[in-house]
Amino acid sequence: MKMNNLMKQAQKMQAQMMKMQEELLKEEVEGISGGGMVRVKANGQGDILAITLEKEVVDPEDVDMLEDLILAAINDAIKKSKELANSRMGKMAPGLGNLGIM
Repeated sequence: MKMNNLMKQAQKMQAQMMKMQEELLKEEVEGISGGGMVRVKANGQGDILAITLEKEVVDPEDVDMLEDLILAAINDAIKKSKELANSRMGKMAPGLGNLGIM
């Protein structure tokens, strides 16, 4: 493969990666804990966008439980965000093979 063609393919892949990053910013996932009492929304890049708590889960006498539920929902949202990003990256893997990267 000529160096010129390799550079063109690399530039094309870079443009696709940037587009994918922009799309991931727009996509949302939701982490849930406590049977849906705590919900956390994140975008495809792992940024937390919102936390929603049902009133019933807020107990001033049991703050530790609420903290655990929030943490679990955040971790679930981040996990789903990573899975979403990885699935998008997997679609680009064939192109990386053409560049001799994979």
